[in-house]
Amino acid sequence: MHHILRGLAANPALSPDLVDRLISIADDDIATELACRADLSRAQAIALAERVDESAVQLAYEGRLTTADVDPFVWPDAALALLDQGVGRPEWARLLAADPARERREKLAACPGLPSDVVDTLVADPDVRVVAELALWTTPDVAARLAAHPHAEVRRAVAGNEATPPAVLAALVTGEGLPAARRCLVCDREETPFVHDPQCPRLDCDLPPGASCDGSHESTVHDVREAALRNPATPIEAVVGFVDHPSMLLRWALAARQDLSRQACARLASDPVPGVRADLAENPAIDDALIRALAGDRDPGVRRRVAHHPRVPLDVLTRLARTAKIGSTLLPRIAAASPTEVEELAKSPDPAARMLVAQLRNLPSAIRDRLADDPDAKVVKALAPHPGLGEAQLRAMVDRHGVRVLAKVATNPDAPPALLEEVVRHKPTVQKVFREVARHRAATASALLVCLADRQARAVAARHPALPPPVIVELLADADWQAAEAAAANPSLPPAVLSDLVCQHG
Repeated sequence: MHHILRGLAANPALSPDLVDRLISIADDDIATELACRADLSRAQAIALAERVDESAVQLAYEGRLTTADVDPFVWPDAALALLDQGVGRPEWARLLAADPARERREKLAACPGLPSDVVDTLVADPDVRVVAELALWTTPDVAARLAAHPHAEVRRAVAGNEATPPAVLAALVTGEGLPAARRCLVCDREETPFVHDPQCPRLDCDLPPGASCDGSHESTVHDVREAALRNPATPIEAVVGFVDHPSMLLRWALAARQDLSRQACARLASDPVPGVRADLAENPAIDDALIRALAGDRDPGVRRRVAHHPRVPLDVLTRLARTAKIGSTLLPRIAAASPTEVEELAKSPDPAARMLVAQLRNLPSAIRDRLADDPDAKVVKALAPHPGLGEAQLRAMVDRHGVRVLAKVATNPDAPPALLEEVVRHKPTVQKVFREVARHRAATASALLVCLADRQARAVAARHPALPPPVIVELLADADWQAAEAAAANPSLPPAVLSDLVCQHG
């Protein structure tokens, strides 16, 4: 019955004394739920951390434990969590910089605002993974120092750090002005020349597939360049030459850069790799001519990404809405449409255009009401969750379009209880309706009882506070453990039942 205790731990109706009781018997799973409680007191948080050491980290991130509560010798990982949030004590950082566990030193290296002496200690750490983590997050001056580190893995991390000075990033791309790296992760572990088998059977091997070194650390040097190309702080002059590079990964890294020239964008638009063209298609750097060209790309993934471009022309977007399988999502260009454009789209004779604007959730009431009467089911389906629609409008949608709009009507925040009761009994049924009604705040006991019969909606309905208490109690013994756990978390469980459950299972 462990799942019952886990559900109880999340139940907002649990009294403080019952929370105390659960803390006294908590394991990792129960502690995870308890640590999320909004009503957890400081004393309870400390007691929970003392009961389950691992929960101290979560409690620290949740703000339940502060520097006054944490002893770094007892809860070093909680101390790290506070340092990670910039609220730990400098002496903790000095202590953890000498921690024998490499994982703790590595996490410390990513913390902001470390004292300079701690940074110097981490720079000299014997494990390159710690130094690389520092290089990824450190300040510009330290990143510049580490760019010349003898280990190529550290340089790769420097190349990914957006605080690294631009001139240093350019040097990492070209190699000019920097001494050659002497080691990489590959030659640290294998005799060179070596190429890592992508199907490597060794369970203890963590080298990336295809990692290689012939003495020049070639795969890591490639990774350094890729990281620098993806780094927006790297000067465009240092990377634009890679637009025709044989490496797909380097060209792909370039495609998302927003400082590309028109010529570079045009070259990437003809790249043979669809992923490169897809990243370029969503890049704000491309102009209208290129947007239109990519909207006709042979790859559907590229066309979908064009639809997400913030400046895609509305006529192009309307055409894509008919062919690119965009789905039910509010696109950036529609979210930024002017009132005039919204009006024009809503009046368009093309249902695809009206469907796009129907995704907005702040439509003027006149446009909203007009679209609610639209003859096209796809337009109405897109509009159905819009707040402000009245009961008569929602019912009319169901009457005209039936199962095509039923689930979306059920998501409308203003759907009245009587309508929710009707949609769960609609014939033919739509399975998704049960899940939507089960989580709707206005769902009635009658509607929820119908939802309980659906396998996917059962656990959602079991948590709904409108469910009758006797039914919730029955669900505690349900064969579906997820439904039983949800019932245990239901705030409508009677206090006496809550108390009995904690005592019985605890």
